[in-house]
Amino acid sequence: MIPRPMRFDYYLGRAVFGTVLLTWAVLVGLDVVMAFSGEFKDVGKNGYTLGHAAAWVLYTVPRRAYTFFPTAAVIGSLMGLGQLAATSELTALRALGLSRRRLSLSVAVALSLLTGAMVVSGETIAPWAQERADNIRMSAKRGGDMAVARYAGVWAREGDTFLNAQGGEEQLVEGGGTRLVLHDVRMYRIGPEGEIVSLTHAATAEHDASGWVLKQVRRDIFGERSLTREEVPSEKWDSQLDAAALATGISRPRNLRAADLRTSIEYRERNGLDARDYEDVYWSRWFYPVNVLALCLAAVPFAFGSLRSGGMGKRLFLGILFALGFWLLQLFFGRMAGALKFDYRVAYALPPILMLGISAMLFRRKSG
Repeated sequence: MIPRPMRFDYYLGRAVFGTVLLTWAVLVGLDVVMAFSGEFKDVGKNGYTLGHAAAWVLYTVPRRAYTFFPTAAVIGSLMGLGQLAATSELTALRALGLSRRRLSLSVAVALSLLTGAMVVSGETIAPWAQERADNIRMSAKRGGDMAVARYAGVWAREGDTFLNAQGGEEQLVEGGGTRLVLHDVRMYRIGPEGEIVSLTHAATAEHDASGWVLKQVRRDIFGERSLTREEVPSEKWDSQLDAAALATGISRPRNLRAADLRTSIEYRERNGLDARDYEDVYWSRWFYPVNVLALCLAAVPFAFGSLRSGGMGKRLFLGILFALGFWLLQLFFGRMAGALKFDYRVAYALPPILMLGISAMLFRRKSG
């Protein structure tokens, strides 16, 4: 027999859908308002207008929705089921012979639809929109001299020199400062007639408190009918190019697609570089739907007991408590994985396993 959704599945799904979407809209709306108000301090600087701020915030909405969905799912589920429990509708469904596990399955299926939409958005719309937002923000704040291209890395301009770096990272140095390291750097010097005067390639370009240093440099100088090549192990580059602006132009791991994260991990492993930041974000993407469903299923047993009495405040408190507890648990195991160098897959699998274990224990205690 092919299982088909029953009428009560649609009823439970509609109740959960409504409260989850309402909670989701409130959380994302508050975050958007706070982000927009935070941009006011930069309005009017270097051509950055209120319109640029509004466009930046709007393009970041898909990423914010992706981030807040797990919290909205658990709070909305508890509020929706709490309303049904307070009106004894869950008790009536139980009296018809439906088990708590069967009712929980209806909730899980409804949430799976929204979770699936968020997974697709997190790999398509959200990264594209975030890239557009970063382009708008940096282009306005830096006078149009910088653009970020997905495949070409970071582009910047200083006078008659154009710089392109395929990637880069910020590194901590002794004393508490940071150093910007750009990889696979090419600098094109353009003449007054638009011709290329010289092409410089450097394996890395590093910037710290003392300025820029190019390493493994190869420079081709173009004459009218000649080409001269210079190679030096390293040289200082006297430039006023803003390192902080370049650093923000390098895509952060959390803004990349899973495929791009996988490529970055493989590249760093081949070259002996630290890839753990990318592994952290990469595996968090894979465990995202598991975390959402585990968190909500762990909270469902409360709908059959403690939420039967009590108002909206109690449901909201329990939802926030579950979301905060799960976030702290996940943060703890993630930091432990980074410190002790064990597999991030283990770190991201433990929190949902613990939450599902708690859910099973609560189901057994409330059985009968």
